[in-house]
Amino acid sequence: MLKSDFNSNFNRNREQMEKQEEHIHKKELILQYIQPGLLGLMDGSVSTLAPMFAAAFATHSNRITLLIGLSAAIGAAISMGFAEALSDTGVHTGRGHPIRRGTVTALMTFAGGIVHSLPFLLPDFNLALYLAYLTVGLELMAISYIRYHYFRVNFFISSIQVIVGGVLVVLAGVFIGSA
Repeated sequence: MLKSDFNSNFNRNREQMEKQEEHIHKKELILQYIQPGLLGLMDGSVSTLAPMFAAAFATHSNRITLLIGLSAAIGAAISMGFAEALSDTGVHTGRGHPIRRGTVTALMTFAGGIVHSLPFLLPDFNLALYLAYLTVGLELMAISYIRYHYFRVNFFISSIQVIVGGVLVVLAGVFIGSA
């Protein structure tokens, strides 16, 4: 009887420890990879929109729009990577090594900034513009999904928040480029 009680307690304790380890691993994943990656994706997807769409509407040139989009994506990636790496040593917050976080943020910022620039590789300006709009919409939905999946933000509310921000930035670029 004592042996079965011991085994039962042992198994229960082991299960509790495994759940705690899983929780800690998930928290580290979110703090060290998901959050810096989401920060980069959001910044890259949104902050590069205004200069890219301003260039598109000011010049109607695929080449110039692509170059502005590329330079905005690279500049934002460098800036955000350094900002994340220099913002926190990770020692007190558990956010992990600053170079790793900075690298994740920089790569995701670049990815978010370059994807909606790629349609301007096409020779048809209007087609490229419509594909860029579609790509921006998909990027914003991806951001909303990540927020929903990892941070338990209501998907509908997250979509509204992200879309409103993205639309405001696109409109700013269109307005400035059309002036």
